This record gives sequence, C-alpha cells and structure tokens, in this order.
Amino acid sequence: MRNIILCVGFLASVAASDAAAFETRTTRLQAIKTVGVISALGDEMSLTRAGLTALNTPGQSVSIRSWGLDELVVRQATTLLNGRFRVQPVNYPRDAFAAIRESAVVPVNLARGDPFKAAVRTDVSPKGLDAYIVISRAKSKFGNGRHVQGIGFAEYRTLLASYGVIHALYEVRLIDGKTFDVIEKRVASPLGNIETMRLQGPSRLIDASFDGPAGIEALRDAIVDLITRSLPLTLGDMHLSNTQLSQ
Repeated sequence: MRNIILCVGFLASVAASDAAAFETRTTRLQAIKTVGVISALGDEMSLTRAGLTALNTPGQSVSIRSWGLDELVVRQATTLLNGRFRVQPVNYPRDAFAAIRESAVVPVNLARGDPFKAAVRTDVSPKGLDAYIVISRAKSKFGNGRHVQGIGFAEYRTLLASYGVIHALYEVRLIDGKTFDVIEKRVASPLGNIETMRLQGPSRLIDASFDGPAGIEALRDAIVDLITRSLPLTLGDMHLSNTQLSQ
C-alpha cells in the first residue's frame, strides 16, 4: 500500500510539473508580438549510401545554392506567421548558421547549451525582437548505423533490391529575444506516408522518373514539396500558426 501511495504521489508531482511548464510556455508565447525568421538549412545536398556498403564509406555532398531553399523557407514561414505576429526581416550570416552542428554526445550538448542560442544573441540584427524562429537541419538514423541530416538523397541497397529516398530533415526553435532561452524546439515530423525506408522527418521514395536531364529539376521540386507541406504542420503543432495544410 505504501508503494502505491508513493507511486501515485510521484505521478501527481510529474503531472503538476508538466502543467507548470505548459503554463510558462503559454504565458511566454502570449507575450510575443514581433518575431524574426532565420533559415539555416544550408546550400548543400548530402549523398548517402547504406545497406550493402562499408560503414567507413564516406558521404558526399553537392551544392544546391541555386535552389534558394533558405529564402523559400523564410518566405513561407513569414506568410504562415503573419497575422499572429509581426514578422520583421533580420540579417544574419547564413553560411555561419548553416555550419552550426550539435555534438553527437548528449552530455556535451547539455554542458555547452544550445549552439543557436549564442549565435542569435551575437550575430543577428536587429536586436530587441520578442522572439526569433530558427529553422535548421535535423538528423535521422538511416540503414546500418548511419545518420542523414538536412537536405539529401540516400540510397539503401540489399541483395534483392535498392531504394532511393530524398529527405528534408529540419527542426524549429523558438528563441526568446530578450533572454535568448530556447522556449521550444520541435523536429518536423514525417508526412504520414508509410514507406519502405522511413526516416524521422519529411521524406519520400523516388523512382526512375528522377533520372535523366530533367531529374535535377524534379528533385528540387520534390524537396520543395516536402518543405512546403511539412512547415505549416510543424509551426501549427508549436501553436505559432493557425494554418495547417492537409497531408
């Protein structure tokens, strides 16, 4: 009986803690009037192979600067956020933000804090907005011990078949413009399409239609589609936008 009482007491304390955290977040969100949007997806597409491939096979990347994905993300986020917030343009060193990486070792991240917090504090102007929304690359496991991140193409080979997957993995941070604390961080979810190779974020299988001279344009359009369909859902889940698109 005593163990049951202790267990119930512990669960009640956890519930109270979660409620307090939600209330604090809601209160802070209600105080936000002006926001700036920062996109740091970068200008490279990663190329990854897994399955019947040696683990030490290095990954590759190609430039996609001409695709203008960060500009597209800022425009779409601004459209989604306008109406609830006053979105103001901000200046930031885009390449420097895209180069920021979290450590693969969790205790290291806990010790040094969120790397985007310091970058927003020192490298973004104008100062003094109520909050800054940072959209950056996220990671996902893929295949035999590999990870993929951000914008990329991944191929998984088996003895019987091979699969090509494109991905647009990203996460959204809401950073307080006064204290620079991270109010919330959320990873963009998969778009609900159950596939052979499922990643922890927006992705889709591709086929032979992406081969040939028109393949690059088709690839860009498919990546843009992943972003434009998932961003309204992610911002809506964070209660930053009232607009959500159906999957």
